[in-house]
Amino acid sequence: MKLTIGILKEQAAERRVAVVPEVVAEWVASGAEVFFEPDCGLGAGYSQLAYEQAGAQMRSRSDIFALSQVMCSVQPIDEADCPLLRPDQVLIGMYQPLSRPSFIDDLAKTGVHILSLDAIPRITRAQAMDVLSSQSSIAGYQAVLRAAALLPRVFPMMMTAAGTLAPARVLVVGAGVAGLQAIATAKRLGAVVSAFDTRISVKEQVESLGASFVDVEGAKEDRSAGGYAVEQDADYQRRQQAALADRVRHSDVVITTALIPGKPAPRLINQAMIESMRPGSVVVDMASTSGGNCELTVDESVVVHAGISIIGSSLLAAEKAQDASRVFSRNVQRLMNLCMGSDGFILNRDDEIIAGCLLTYNGSVVWPGYR
Repeated sequence: MKLTIGILKEQAAERRVAVVPEVVAEWVASGAEVFFEPDCGLGAGYSQLAYEQAGAQMRSRSDIFALSQVMCSVQPIDEADCPLLRPDQVLIGMYQPLSRPSFIDDLAKTGVHILSLDAIPRITRAQAMDVLSSQSSIAGYQAVLRAAALLPRVFPMMMTAAGTLAPARVLVVGAGVAGLQAIATAKRLGAVVSAFDTRISVKEQVESLGASFVDVEGAKEDRSAGGYAVEQDADYQRRQQAALADRVRHSDVVITTALIPGKPAPRLINQAMIESMRPGSVVVDMASTSGGNCELTVDESVVVHAGISIIGSSLLAAEKAQDASRVFSRNVQRLMNLCMGSDGFILNRDDEIIAGCLLTYNGSVVWPGYR
């Protein structure tokens, strides 16, 4: 039976689209039938004509739910969409199982199978499907551009006839994918960059990008945590706060990226630290959707306190929606390749990647990390 795939339009402020026309063309060439919701790609710069030329058919949202075996989106579908679902349909997107467990329960009752891209195991074989990495890299880049636009100083050192302008000082807190890209971008713009992370294992990566590493001894590190930091004891947190306070005070820009899966973001930058910075300085809090690393952060807002701008944004990747959609779409395609074969679309639960990101199956929540 021909595989039918639906591409849904995102809701609210999300500008990305889950599947771009070039991937649609490859699916159609392989024999699939693809439907897209009107204007689904406009926010990312992809026209309806581009989807039609790739072989997709435009349908209403309700028709896509009725016609599609697999439905792709970036963010979860709306609760209002639940009555449109049918048993055995497959939903692919970032369903945030640790953040919305009750919604996952409700979806499970409909009989749909959910493949949550943000739950894909962070193993070597899954790197080409890892949306957290692909989107975090773009978000880290955009975080630096947002900071540079707001900072009332230039990033690089400049020598002029009127005198020399010193380079901006940038502190990146958290050296995961987003943090490393932020470091690289700030260095390319000419800033003096330092970085902090509880994981001493990332020190070499930080220094290879030309940044100095802020080392606070005694951190716990768990290599089984999927590349994430883990909670630290009270003694370490006190020493960490003292080290960060000194660095924050001397920084023009602070970019925070620290997250712990399933828990509120660690509070690393307090009000006193903010007030110690020079007026005009900028903080970009990339952990705002989980409560923020900064005490004063408000998600999707710019708060100005004591002359310091604090940007809270969980949609930085969506600000570069075209490229973010392009790599997101390839992540989706490579995950679906695991399921597409001569016998149709099969969810092989013996595959560690499928088992790791399958949230619901046959009416039950089956995800191993649930609750």
